[in-house]
Amino acid sequence: MVVAVAGIVLLVNGSVRASDDLWPFGPMSQYAMVVADDESIVFTRISAVTDADTTVDVPLSIEGAGVGRAEIEARAGEIVRNPALLQQVADGWARKHPDKPQYVSLSLIQDTTTLAGGRVSGPPVPNVLTTWKVRR
Repeated sequence: MVVAVAGIVLLVNGSVRASDDLWPFGPMSQYAMVVADDESIVFTRISAVTDADTTVDVPLSIEGAGVGRAEIEARAGEIVRNPALLQQVADGWARKHPDKPQYVSLSLIQDTTTLAGGRVSGPPVPNVLTTWKVRR
């Protein structure tokens, strides 16, 4: 009983404070959203130009670049204000994948997909929020 009450108290505290830093006791809002039939869906990603002169989407996971997509989404505004934060993504990739092409520049992008009647009404529209030239 004590464990159940403690868990509920932690969940309520995390939801009231609305901080992802309290995961798994953070806000539950990330799991409880519905997109209306005529709204837009925004998808945040990071695109990289590599030293092999290719453009790739950065795998936003702990195994990929060492940071998850949720962390990037939560800090998007901060990254726009300070693009140097993207250096951590490049450093994480280099540390985890020294044998693969390395990133020379990174772009924080939000793709907007518009729905009409619950169906996709066209290709996603990319919006480059900021770009960072990687330091070696």
